[in-house]
Amino acid sequence: MDYRVQIRTAFTLVTLLALSGCTSWFYSADKDPEVHLEQVELIRAKLLEQRFKLHLRVDNPNDSTLTVRGLTYKVYLGPVQLTEGEYHEWFSVEPNSHAEFVVPIRTNLWQHVRPLVKLLESPDQPIPYRLEGTLETGLFFGYDVHLMRKGEIIPGDFIPE
Repeated sequence: MDYRVQIRTAFTLVTLLALSGCTSWFYSADKDPEVHLEQVELIRAKLLEQRFKLHLRVDNPNDSTLTVRGLTYKVYLGPVQLTEGEYHEWFSVEPNSHAEFVVPIRTNLWQHVRPLVKLLESPDQPIPYRLEGTLETGLFFGYDVHLMRKGEIIPGDFIPE
């Protein structure tokens, strides 16, 4: 009988220790992480296809590591929807820190040429942007952060290198 009690006690102890490590599987946040659109880089512009790179930054204002599993996004420049899509590369953001990542996109803006040209005509005038989406976080059990961010981009950021 002592043998079964020892096994049960050992199993209970191992289970409790394993479960205490599970807290890192969840992202406990006092504040939601923030996502910023840093730059829209034009890679190639042809008549029916344009290639861009979205340079994004995730800020983690909390005391625990943030695991990012993906991002679903829509990006608007002025009234024009530049792109929408999903990004599924995993990465971590250290506590009270930030991480930058780049999302390559392809789009066809042919139907929006006139409004975009009008936005880009004034190189000194910033272009308003809007980023909407969902940041998927958590290691095993997800916590989705809904995004709505507005800002401005300098038109010079669209000049291809």
